[in-house]
Amino acid sequence: MAAHCGRNASSALLRALVEAESRPARAVLGRMKNQHQAIRHINSCGILASHCTKLPHPSHIQMQTRSFLNLAAPFIGNKRMDYSESKVLGYSIEQMFDIVASVENYKFFVPWCKSSKVLSTHKGVTKAELEVGFPPIVERYVSKISVIPQHQIRAVCNDGKLFSHLETVWRFSPGLSGRPDTCTLDFYVSFEFKSLLHSHLATVFFDEVAKQMVLAFENQAAKTYGRQTIPLRAAKRRAVQ
Repeated sequence: MAAHCGRNASSALLRALVEAESRPARAVLGRMKNQHQAIRHINSCGILASHCTKLPHPSHIQMQTRSFLNLAAPFIGNKRMDYSESKVLGYSIEQMFDIVASVENYKFFVPWCKSSKVLSTHKGVTKAELEVGFPPIVERYVSKISVIPQHQIRAVCNDGKLFSHLETVWRFSPGLSGRPDTCTLDFYVSFEFKSLLHSHLATVFFDEVAKQMVLAFENQAAKTYGRQTIPLRAAKRRAVQ
């Protein structure tokens, strides 16, 4: 329930940010309309015909319509962000490995994943296409996924259209001593968007999205295998922006 509310809040905030991008333009056009009406009124009275206020040049209007991005640029920039999390779970290594390896199912449970499909598999490397986003911003990208069975799953973006850099690594290792029904799950993601707007949105939503990622896979394991065999434990998290 909390995760659902968080996603709704994120989508609402994103729409507000996107709408903010167009507000300066509407404000400028409103001021232009008011100026134009005032000038027409003065001229109709035969006053100030030679001292009319000049309307803004179109190039000035264009600059103001981009003010959302221009103001963000000095403070944000296209920068790399990293996040890692380590957690002991009440599921076996094999169980969690299978959940993460089932890329075609991501669209059913991964936050903001609209579509996921495997394009090809060759010599142990899988190519998959994912569609992600916060409406109305939705993007697709292709990742190459390499696997070390029951130990590691690594995905790297290879199409270069959305990301300058994207790497996701899942590692699976033994959990509690003498408890093969537990495992330690280590998650790491590092990315950098090409788009300044995407970078800004990632900065705003980074913590929430990253924290929900592992939780989504944990919840999917619960739906597939039932309740965990041990009490829930706090995760060790580290985010770098």
